[in-house]
Amino acid sequence: MFLSLLLSSFLTLVELNCENLFDTHHDVGKEDTEFLPDGSRHWTATKYWGKLNRIGQEILSCSDDIPDLVALVEVENDSVLRDLTRRSLLRQAGYQYLMTESPDVRGVDVALLYQPASFRPLCYDYIEVPPLEEMRPTRDVLYVTGCCVSGDTIHIFVIHSPSRYGGERVSRPNRLQVIRQLQHHLVGIGPHASVIITGDFNDYYDSPALKELYALGLQNITCDAQGKNGAKGTYRYRGEWHSLDHVLVSPLIYNKVDSVYINDAPFLLEDEPQYGGKRPFRTFQGVHYQPGFSDHLPIVVRFNLE
Repeated sequence: MFLSLLLSSFLTLVELNCENLFDTHHDVGKEDTEFLPDGSRHWTATKYWGKLNRIGQEILSCSDDIPDLVALVEVENDSVLRDLTRRSLLRQAGYQYLMTESPDVRGVDVALLYQPASFRPLCYDYIEVPPLEEMRPTRDVLYVTGCCVSGDTIHIFVIHSPSRYGGERVSRPNRLQVIRQLQHHLVGIGPHASVIITGDFNDYYDSPALKELYALGLQNITCDAQGKNGAKGTYRYRGEWHSLDHVLVSPLIYNKVDSVYINDAPFLLEDEPQYGGKRPFRTFQGVHYQPGFSDHLPIVVRFNLE
């Protein structure tokens, strides 16, 4: 398997919002008490380890081979990532990881898992997002530059933009603030680099924030992505499929996209009683726990770097 990885010209990227992947311990200064054993969600060690294994199962089900890169959203801290990569179903997968340490009030961050045999990080950084007036501190952007087996150097940005709490229009400037920090870094990289921007944008493909990136020549390769079992987006709201998760790429790597799809394996779905059809099998409905995976489905992109 190791040899096949070295010889392969393909690179598989997965993006997944994990839906509140918290451990059971309080992080000082963070509003994470609801995810404690005595908190409102009664988040016990049994539930935590079950969640880790289900996220591992979800990642492994995304492709026939182990994905080379996995961009994760809504992960709490280094302890969670260590448990996920060393002690869950992913423990034999060989993943290393990089993650942010953001000022987010709840303590959630973003991370990138990578296979050292197919992707070698050269450097990484956090891009801070200065909060606007009356804007809560939000997640930093994870920026990783790395080299693939093919020799290609790729610049990867993992983001989790502020939510739509309070309404889309009212909260829009907060998400635009994230994009503007990205724009500064993209200008510094230059127009002839291989760039991937992925994560939960908390916006649809035609939003003002996404259009700001399109204006720089980036292509949204996931706006029409679908699954094999009926999913027409990564997220279902009031019976309608939408995508808040996206993968954008620069022109240099756009021509190397081999396939794009949503992983909607049957075990990742459940019946939706009110609107009919299926929806992502999530961990919580309100504060009611169920042994699900996430309220988002994973996006899978396969590149041919030959």
